[in-house]
Amino acid sequence: MDHDAQHDEQACRIDRGRVAALADERTGWQHKAIPPELWGLSVAEVRERRPRLSELSTPLLTLSRASLDHNVRAMEDWCTARGLAIAPHGKTTMAPQLWSELLDAGAWAITVANASQLAVARAFGVTRVLVANTLISPAALRWVADELADDHDLRVLVWADSPTTVDLMHETLSAHVADAGPRPPLDVLVERGGAGGRTGARDEATALAAAQRVAASPHLRLAGVAGYEGALAHDSDPHSRDVVVAYLRDLLAAHVQIEAAGLYEVDAPIVSAGGSAFFDLVDEVLSPLAGTGARVVLRSGAYQVHDDGHYRHVSALGEEPRTDGTGLRAAMHAWVRVTSQPEPGLALFDAGKRDLPFDEGLPRVQRRWPRQDEDGVGLAPVDGVTVTAVNDQHGFLRWDATGAKEPPVRIGDVLRLGLSHPCTAMDKWALVPVVDDADAADPVVVDLVRTFF
Repeated sequence: MDHDAQHDEQACRIDRGRVAALADERTGWQHKAIPPELWGLSVAEVRERRPRLSELSTPLLTLSRASLDHNVRAMEDWCTARGLAIAPHGKTTMAPQLWSELLDAGAWAITVANASQLAVARAFGVTRVLVANTLISPAALRWVADELADDHDLRVLVWADSPTTVDLMHETLSAHVADAGPRPPLDVLVERGGAGGRTGARDEATALAAAQRVAASPHLRLAGVAGYEGALAHDSDPHSRDVVVAYLRDLLAAHVQIEAAGLYEVDAPIVSAGGSAFFDLVDEVLSPLAGTGARVVLRSGAYQVHDDGHYRHVSALGEEPRTDGTGLRAAMHAWVRVTSQPEPGLALFDAGKRDLPFDEGLPRVQRRWPRQDEDGVGLAPVDGVTVTAVNDQHGFLRWDATGAKEPPVRIGDVLRLGLSHPCTAMDKWALVPVVDDADAADPVVVDLVRTFF
């Protein structure tokens, strides 16, 4: 086995010391999840204190420890049973603490979306990073080249979908090598796209031409093909699934053509697809490659947190599973306080677009935690109350008030909300409390997760 092959078989690592050092950060006014009573304590000291959720302010986003652990195990088991590798998309959480848990479970790499996210991964010592995007910024390319030269354990893989893209990468790296000296080649995956989708070569000829340009450059190394099917379908109905399958077959065809042309420069070319919805179809179409020397790599990221909205509906391991395996659980919730009831059938709460995701569906009211004068009443289900809109810092609740003697919620009540789309939830919080059990009468805060958006 040559050096590159040995390097590829090594487990992806992260700097555990740097991750552990996050516990030394002092909490304060800059962390909107933390109440004044805890300001000045380190994250480790908050953990030791184990505050109850009722001690924290609203609005609030929390993660469930039990559900996070469950989801990571479920997905890793699913991939292992099928011979698939997974490079979870780190952009969902941008939390090295959570990335570390994914790598502990066996993730092959961490995926990011751009150079700034790659910089976070490198700051925490991640040794294998897949950048699911083109990288043509000269400053970013020079920095990545220098990182590869400084750390021989590092592998960075980027995408290219046209000869022009490859030419721009080659020109920048060629000039940098002339100025700074030799640098290891940068791994490139040729991106195959689909009509009406996002980026990616729209036909085999363009994909092959891009591959030929990569193979011709001494500063680049052709390492596989990749693409993203999620932009082509937004539900799991038969038509959407057919569209995704057809696209994945195009991706497979691009790999076969490039391999037949003898262009790959690695022992185990990568074929990568699979967001958090259609990984079952990736298995169906691409898993036969596992016995051919290729490495099939999923990039699902939302599964670790999952949700009560978009991914609950469309994930292959969601509420209507389309594959064998353990179902995923929503690990994120919002906690908001009712602050106003200005008219019958209407109440407002203290969270909005600055606090909660709303792009893939509005939050859903799940539980009511009555205000303090209702002693003995625990966290109870709420029916008939709907979130109808969110402003920047307010949310609107409506219900049918016809003939109602008492409203279903009162000013001062705390509500637990189910959320949709974890990829636009975590970015609103610098510190996210992790609770032991989101269904408990008063959950215990067992950790704080630091994000880097």
